[in-house]
Amino acid sequence: MAQASAPEEAARGAAAHNYTLEQTIHTALKLGKAVAAWRLPNTSEAHVAVSLQDKYTTTPPTLENSPFGFLFCPFQESESMQNLFIKADLYFSQVAGIHKAATDAPAQEVAEFEKALTQDDSNSTWHTSSSKQSHEQQSDEYFQQKVAHAVSAIQAEEMEKVVLSRSNIVALPKNFDLAAAFQLMCQKHPRAFVSVVSAPGVGTWAGASPEILVSINEQQIFHTVALAGTQPATESVADAIWRQKEIEEQAMVERYILLCFKSLRLREYTEVGPRTVIAGNLMHLRTDFKVDLKEVDFPSLGTEMLRLLHPTSAVCGLPKAPALKFILEHEGYNRSYYSGFLGPVNSKAGTHLFVNLRCMQILQEQAIIYAGAGITAESDPAKEWVETQHKMYAMQHVLELIQD
Repeated sequence: MAQASAPEEAARGAAAHNYTLEQTIHTALKLGKAVAAWRLPNTSEAHVAVSLQDKYTTTPPTLENSPFGFLFCPFQESESMQNLFIKADLYFSQVAGIHKAATDAPAQEVAEFEKALTQDDSNSTWHTSSSKQSHEQQSDEYFQQKVAHAVSAIQAEEMEKVVLSRSNIVALPKNFDLAAAFQLMCQKHPRAFVSVVSAPGVGTWAGASPEILVSINEQQIFHTVALAGTQPATESVADAIWRQKEIEEQAMVERYILLCFKSLRLREYTEVGPRTVIAGNLMHLRTDFKVDLKEVDFPSLGTEMLRLLHPTSAVCGLPKAPALKFILEHEGYNRSYYSGFLGPVNSKAGTHLFVNLRCMQILQEQAIIYAGAGITAESDPAKEWVETQHKMYAMQHVLELIQD
């Protein structure tokens, strides 16, 4: 991993100043810059990266040689939905309370940003997408018909599993503020990867994801998870009772990760699980896979696994090719950045990419909330609709709390 791109290294020789997270986000938006804020699961420190670049799109990422920044990538890359890299020209740590400029950041733009920070008036809006895609509501009947169609295709052995999703449009609270929403999500979802991303032309997204895609921490431990199966949370994980459908769904995700390891001829890994974990108002089955890169000569493992995993069987299906084909032909809308991936690259804490779940796209006066469900041969369309309702609650609840 390229340690020279960590915030302290990138900011070597740069001045540090005291500002708030809200000031940093508001100023970036006011100046029309791309900005990402995030907080890793089970931590208290929030971070903000601001890009001063004119170009944010990037080719498929090579994690190991990347500068410090934030990746934001769609479910399916296209001309209108491109990979986004927010280079951390400016970096803010909430715990340290400091704001740093990278040594290669353009000096004039850094000075302009610093001046604007001192004039923060909090009257900033957020970036909205330039895409012309329609945002139509999907009824329960429409979604259940799609699920029934998928079950028939699975029973006909066209595939083993497919993940179908839907979106729901809700009004934004009149007093909605992106920085305040981020802080609220951090409070309500301590176990999740909490983030907001806002960039010109791309738009604004917020979420609290429970699913690691590819992670390499400061101890050089590679980590990914198989996360699938869903039920409402109980008071204790010991009370969880899993149906065969959820057990098999999670096992499919496990098998795919093992297949990826096998294709890379990687045998030195640890596997722990499946176990029940709580994510907000829901519980899932989770198996953790880890590789110690200090003991395995595979420096590009992060990039290679990212290439093989995305889109994961937890958001696409198995086998991947027919499942993806079914989604693109039958789901009925463009997922955009929902079920893509996002996270910091080469930060002080390492590289941590998560699947973009439990998320919403922020429009001018509305929010589009997304959720999906894994469909197998045993799926019941009505129950899958209810599962998506439960998953949408995470973001709906945040908006309700802001309204109050």
